[in-house]
Amino acid sequence: MSPEANSAPRSLAESLRMRDDASLAALLRSRPDLITPVPTDLTQLATRAGTRASVLRALERLDRFALQTAEALAVAPDPASYGTLHGLMAGDTGDPAVAAALPRAVATLREQALVWGDDDRLRLVRTAQELLAPSAQHPSPTGLGPSVQEATSGMSPGRIQEIVACAGLPSTHDSVSAVAALTALFTDRRKMAKLLSQAPEASREVLTRLVWGPPYGQVTPDPAAHLRWLLDRGLLLPTAPGTVVLPREVALHLREGRAHREPEPRPPAVEPASTHGAQVVDATAAGQAYTALATVEELLKDWDEGGPAVLRAGGLSVRDLKRTAVALDVSEPVAAFWVELAYAAGLLASDGEADERYAATPAHDEWLELPPAERWARLAQAWLAATRTPGLIGGRDAKDRTLSALGPGLDRSAAPEVRRRVLTLLARLPAGAAPAADAVLARLRWERPLRGPRPDGEEDLRSRLARWTLAEAELLGVTGRGALSAHGRALLGGTAAEQTAGGTQSAGPGDKLPVHHRPAAPAEPPTAAEQAVAAGAAARLLAPLLPEPLDQVLLQADLTAVAPGPLRRPLAETLGVLADVESKGGATVYRFTPASVRRALDAGRTAADLHAFLTAHSRTPVPQPLAYLIDDVARRHGHLRVGAASAYVRCDDDALLNEILADKRSAALRLRRLAPTVLATQADPAALLEGLRAMGYAPAAESAEGDVLIARAHAHRTPPRTAPEPVPDGPPPPDATLLSAAIRAIRAGDLAATAPRKATGTAPARGELPRTGPAETLATVQAAVLTGEALWIGYVNAEGGASQRVIAPIRVEGGFVTAYDHTADEVRTYPLHRITGVAELEE
Repeated sequence: MSPEANSAPRSLAESLRMRDDASLAALLRSRPDLITPVPTDLTQLATRAGTRASVLRALERLDRFALQTAEALAVAPDPASYGTLHGLMAGDTGDPAVAAALPRAVATLREQALVWGDDDRLRLVRTAQELLAPSAQHPSPTGLGPSVQEATSGMSPGRIQEIVACAGLPSTHDSVSAVAALTALFTDRRKMAKLLSQAPEASREVLTRLVWGPPYGQVTPDPAAHLRWLLDRGLLLPTAPGTVVLPREVALHLREGRAHREPEPRPPAVEPASTHGAQVVDATAAGQAYTALATVEELLKDWDEGGPAVLRAGGLSVRDLKRTAVALDVSEPVAAFWVELAYAAGLLASDGEADERYAATPAHDEWLELPPAERWARLAQAWLAATRTPGLIGGRDAKDRTLSALGPGLDRSAAPEVRRRVLTLLARLPAGAAPAADAVLARLRWERPLRGPRPDGEEDLRSRLARWTLAEAELLGVTGRGALSAHGRALLGGTAAEQTAGGTQSAGPGDKLPVHHRPAAPAEPPTAAEQAVAAGAAARLLAPLLPEPLDQVLLQADLTAVAPGPLRRPLAETLGVLADVESKGGATVYRFTPASVRRALDAGRTAADLHAFLTAHSRTPVPQPLAYLIDDVARRHGHLRVGAASAYVRCDDDALLNEILADKRSAALRLRRLAPTVLATQADPAALLEGLRAMGYAPAAESAEGDVLIARAHAHRTPPRTAPEPVPDGPPPPDATLLSAAIRAIRAGDLAATAPRKATGTAPARGELPRTGPAETLATVQAAVLTGEALWIGYVNAEGGASQRVIAPIRVEGGFVTAYDHTADEVRTYPLHRITGVAELEE
């Protein structure tokens, strides 16, 4: 370790240099943007950690109390002691909860390199100080204003001396000492109490209005007496014409030393709002999971022959979304959720044709072959990891364009983390316990507080994501009656295994906090293997709760069939062609109509096939009305034949053709007789078929050879498509292998950059590459082989990248030097002509 480790660090880089590898790994894990790309040394790491974008990102991931601690440091003297910080957070009277939580908050800020220095000299990094310190343009969340020194920086020396005199202080010879005396007065509790006891009541009321912020107020050119009393004593200081400010030191005295009105050391508790039996919750969730599967299957069946057209700008039109909602018998927002879920799971996509449409993918057919529980697990995993956010559909983007289902602009990178966090909070409750939505939102806002105000009535994105998560989890069957189900708990994998109790409150740095007092660690997305294990566990728990598919229905005399549960797929598919779904729910009711029977006949079934099918799959005898309906429709089916002339109708029964011509409803078809058994029209065959069917006939289409055409549906599939990739929320957290390699490279690079060199007349400055001629380079390297000394070299690789390295030469031959490279922690060979120079290191 560096000798500097024995003294206080003078910069963030020195502070990082004093850390061990575990501490550096924690920093890089919590702020993964610092490792992309890997810094060359610790100085570069410190520089990157202080950039505005990186600091903003780190501040946004602090919990509320850690952020309040950083805000207090921003208004404290720089540097501040731990005692001063404690006073700002707990006030003059103290607060045991703040005292217990403050070490953890400081440790968090230190770990994330937002604060550095020992406990007697705590410093915020400069960028964080600029972001959090109060200013006229960016008020501090603390509500504090500028210090006396800052507020008087442009004031004339004479005016400062007048204020000092009115405050009862002796005059000084310069403004600096006068401001220091005034600051000392305002920070002395006893003297300030005596001064304020002399203030008029109206003056104290003004201070009360400003004390918790905003600290700025307006005054006229000739202020009232009670305002003049405050201005004369510096309790209000002018900042601009007509504007005054309450100095920070005065506000802190009036607040009894507290930087925040309400410090929040503990997160809001997520308590159960209602409790149900675990079996009731699991059964309810399983029932909704079955409904979810049925809804997605129905959606994809509806789009089986090719779904709605893709808008020019991408996505689904409002009209098509409404049609889908009607077909699924759900509201439009719920229909949008199912459409987006099927898309996220890779079950539907655009077909890429010239007339682009949405359709099921080949993965849909594979998905249908899976057991129901595994199909549900696939959907739930896709939902949990998706960044596409159906709740945004119907809103407006930054360019005031409407956001459409399946369209661009719906990705929100925070969605997966919020979903997992919400479900984890539910998992921490006892089985069967359901929290109130507002309690969950309050907890999330504590874990990731907002920086900056929002328009009145507008909810932040994380809160909206949390509300959508609770609703979508119930729709999908992850929760039941608001409580997390057993299979939903398994879906979280290791996340749900977090401890929910234990530990004692900490009273000092390094002590452990109870789990419910700990900050939420940045959620690391699970690996593919972890997801597969979690999905398998969830499917195993769900499988026994799902109803077994049935192979029989109940036929009734009113031309309906009742399916008291889910049907096996072949039975459901055939029955879906032969009858129309009349109602859904625990039992599905199908109705047989002439049109539905004709649909089955058009698909190539015969009357005998239909009778045999119903007999085989009915628990009751086939009702006579249904048998008569099938026979009647079959007898008339195909009696009329429609082909392409433009279109014609032919029939061996000329009386039937006379009947059609005499029917007023055929006028729109503009039929004319070509022969006793043939009618022709200008309409196309499809329109003629629909027109005759609307009149109550059962025509059949025929080919050019006179054969009956079977109107069997043809499934339309897209080419193979992959599910949409989630949009990452910044760089992914590094794994252990990358962290180990990165830390080794940073340490070695730092060694090369900071290793002490022997003083010579041509020694380069620290950070500069050494420069020596080829002959001197060769001689120095050969000497180091004999003595075993380490050298500092400058090296340029084949791509032109320059770097500094510390090497221990082993041998020199053929224009190459083989050496142990401390930077790479391995033996390497370097061409001598790429070494720009060498310098000897001090022992």
